[in-house]
Amino acid sequence: MSRQPDDPPSDHPDLQRRRLLALAAGGAIAVPLLGRRALAAPAPADRWRGALIINALGDLENPNLTAGGSNQAVPPTEEQQIDARAIHDAHASGLSAINITLGYVAGQTDPYEYTIQQIGVWDRIVRDHPKDFLKVYRAGDILQAKREGCIGVIFGFQNAAQVGDKLDRIDTFANLGVRVIQLTYNPENQIGGGSMAPGNRGLTPFGREVVARLNQNRVMVDLSHSGQQTCLDAIRVSTQPISINHTGCRALTDLPRNKTDEELRLVAEKGGFVGIYFMPFLAASGHAHATDVVAHLEHALKVCGEDHVGIGTDGTVTQIDDLQAYASALAKEVAARKAAGIGAKGERADTYPFVVDLRGVNQFRELADRLAARGHSTGQIEKILGLNFLRYAREIWAS
Repeated sequence: MSRQPDDPPSDHPDLQRRRLLALAAGGAIAVPLLGRRALAAPAPADRWRGALIINALGDLENPNLTAGGSNQAVPPTEEQQIDARAIHDAHASGLSAINITLGYVAGQTDPYEYTIQQIGVWDRIVRDHPKDFLKVYRAGDILQAKREGCIGVIFGFQNAAQVGDKLDRIDTFANLGVRVIQLTYNPENQIGGGSMAPGNRGLTPFGREVVARLNQNRVMVDLSHSGQQTCLDAIRVSTQPISINHTGCRALTDLPRNKTDEELRLVAEKGGFVGIYFMPFLAASGHAHATDVVAHLEHALKVCGEDHVGIGTDGTVTQIDDLQAYASALAKEVAARKAAGIGAKGERADTYPFVVDLRGVNQFRELADRLAARGHSTGQIEKILGLNFLRYAREIWAS
């Protein structure tokens, strides 16, 4: 598939972290979309093989494919980045379902048109890999995917700017199978303030209408990236539980992308879900490790209780192979995000947007083993890995 005329340019920062990741390994050539059956090695036997693993926000692409390397005349398309290795690694990781980011996040392209086009792209990806992916409409689809050895793909947005000033677009998105809509990205929009917007503006009057319409359509209201007052306002006006699908705890690391105990507690009190990410914002140094992920999970458990906490890594399953090449591209991308006004405090040229010692196909098993070593029960760990998100999904989408 050739790049659409209204797509953003390949070097534009609104392509987000997936393009940043795609710069990591120079010169790789996209391989054909062979699918799971063409690759032999299954995941190794382990105690977590039967666990339901749901990533509340993540990526299915192979980040080792270049965005315009010497062996490619044009950057790989979305479909090319869901290559044989990406599919194999997703299965090998034990992943049961994942909320992917599609559509507009930031930039100069038309938010609505670009989002509609990207929904079509992802429908095609799922349709072309029926033995690997299953589009999720209801909570039961996640269990069906698990039974059939597929990966449930949840269509989600990381911005609601594409709603514009037309509430009926929410109906359109819901009818097209979008199941998660995050209200803001880091800047503010017509709905409310993002985590980096000045003034801590709360939910706008139109934003209240948006939340009500999302509730009517039984779409998850995600408050990741939101400013504190917008987050608190949305939790209070929503008639259904809400989620913060990828965040950290500000009590441990005081950065705007992390949530205060007040926000976390209110989400839990109203029956919602909090996913902890594998991101540099978990450590004041910017160099987050697996121990930081565990620490933030444990803090969230204390604040929210064990029925409301899970994982939303905000990263890939396929690891970056050449970190040196990645580091050389990082400074340019971070600078581009800052210039575009979409970067967050804590993003620096020397901070990877992932946890170096908790990545690749073993990341979920490694996290589970670390939690077990800390004395967490198997039942509690299984809730964190996926059962808590499933509970929340049943409440919003029904079974």
